[in-house]
Amino acid sequence: MPAPDTVVIGAGLGGLAAAIRLAAAGQRVLVLERNAAVGGKMSEVRAAGFRFDTGPSVITMRAVLEDLFAAAGQRMQDHLELLPVDPLTRYFFADGSTLDIARSLPDTLAQIARLDERDVAGYQKYLAYAARLYNITAPVFTFGPPPALASLRQVPAADALFAGGQALRSMQAAICAHVQHPHLRQLLGRFATYVGASPYLATALLSVVAHVELNGGVWYPRGGVYAIAAALAGVAQKLGVEIRTGAAVTAIELHAQPKRQRVAGVRLASGELIAARAVIANTDVASVYAQLLPAAFGARAARLARRKVSCSGFIMLLGVAAQHAQLAHHNILFSADYAREFQQLFAQEIPPDDPTVYVAITSKTDAAHAPAGCENWFVLANVPASSAHYNWEEGRARYAELVLARLARLGLDARTLRFSTSFTPPDLERMSGARRGALYGVSFNHRLAPFVRPRNAAPDVGGLYFAGGTTHPGGGVPLVLLSGKLAAELVLQQV
Repeated sequence: MPAPDTVVIGAGLGGLAAAIRLAAAGQRVLVLERNAAVGGKMSEVRAAGFRFDTGPSVITMRAVLEDLFAAAGQRMQDHLELLPVDPLTRYFFADGSTLDIARSLPDTLAQIARLDERDVAGYQKYLAYAARLYNITAPVFTFGPPPALASLRQVPAADALFAGGQALRSMQAAICAHVQHPHLRQLLGRFATYVGASPYLATALLSVVAHVELNGGVWYPRGGVYAIAAALAGVAQKLGVEIRTGAAVTAIELHAQPKRQRVAGVRLASGELIAARAVIANTDVASVYAQLLPAAFGARAARLARRKVSCSGFIMLLGVAAQHAQLAHHNILFSADYAREFQQLFAQEIPPDDPTVYVAITSKTDAAHAPAGCENWFVLANVPASSAHYNWEEGRARYAELVLARLARLGLDARTLRFSTSFTPPDLERMSGARRGALYGVSFNHRLAPFVRPRNAAPDVGGLYFAGGTTHPGGGVPLVLLSGKLAAELVLQQV
């Protein structure tokens, strides 16, 4: 391959999305991935006859994926089959009751009516409220470049006033204004965790996350969520993108210029220097400044390192030699005291002693993901990003036992386990490069969160751009794909 125009560091979804768009525009693109496979946090494990997705498991906003394939001159359906998931999620509450959020709104409302008749109307009003917020804010905060307060001038005055008011209240306050039953309040508050936040601290603007799932639906790629990463890598290569795995970048090389330094290329662990006019870093922005740029950027690295981060996760992969008809593809087992759980997560920075536990069982949809009569459980409990408050080397086994005890309420008999492994925040940091193992980058637990995320263009290095969950517009599959689009557009503007 001739010298690349752009080097992409990291073959996560943001990096692959950027590479596809740049190659479709005629650029020569080289993607460098330190791990043995593409996908970043989106990965897979095969063991003992079981197959597991180890990263994202809930796919929403399918139009973002369709748009990416279209940009490559491809049809998504020729590469991926997205299946609708129904129910979207099955919820299990501490009192033993359950509730399904179904694809059919009438079916969902019938279940809500059994909780509290008043909430049938309240739930629908909340969906309309969340949809209104999305329609106002998405063009500015999601699909466009990083917003500034001046960005709100693009929004009609009445809408700006409404959205501004919601930015000043918590997500939990907005939920409580619409629904009454504690179970429904807990269910809707859970959507804050999709960006690693607390509904008690995050702005009500995060209600847009609920809109995306509850109004837009949940999808599952046949073969597993990792099929998305594999399909994107295949499309990129068809466009001429070179993808090198096992290629760790150790430095971003710079040209010294009078006013502002500019990228010259990257250096690999092997010592190889690769020249490029632009570099897109699809990795943690703080880590780029701390580890890949010269020491002269230490002040910015220190500022980024001081920013609060999202929560992390304690993940277990369980090969279960039994089937559980009471469980769905996506399941949530709630804690008894949600406010206390988030207090432990973000104020005390300790793993909750009564965690809410998420269980995804893809073998419910893809039977080949587990041996006959068995199930593959991906288990996630939200825990703080790694810190001095908890020693995971000492606490891993103890916390695994706690989670297994919680799962017994779903019918899991630990004696049926054929395979078990776990991943802690330090593991996630080593695997993905995410600072402190934070799954969603900078914290959303404050009112100005959308305005302070690292931007897609480095302010102090010409030709350096960012994609991924730690930059604008945020974490989660669709937003990371959009970050790649924004980074690619910036590169093309500099040409």
